[in-house]
Amino acid sequence: MTLPPKVTDRAFERLTEIDAAPQALRVAVEGGGCSGFQYEITLDAPRDDDLVLEGNGQRVVVDPVSLPFLENATIDFSDELIGARFTVDNPNATSSCGCGVSFSI
Repeated sequence: MTLPPKVTDRAFERLTEIDAAPQALRVAVEGGGCSGFQYEITLDAPRDDDLVLEGNGQRVVVDPVSLPFLENATIDFSDELIGARFTVDNPNATSSCGCGVSFSI
């Protein structure tokens, strides 16, 4: 059984601030990056086969190919001095690069 990723209230609040609707935040995993896989985070229209996670009237979507790589992950929003961005805390990643965008399993 695959546990879906969780989305923090802070991530949904940020989507509300940027008024993302009717689009959704798409979190995908693609091959590449310095560690083998990388996250692709974009605003996109939901597709019929996406997993849709909803909160605050906003949506985060994950495609079925990326879903196993994001099992039990947490999607959050970080606003620090070095910048603001959506982040993924992925318990499945065995290592990651310094930027936090690339990882291996």
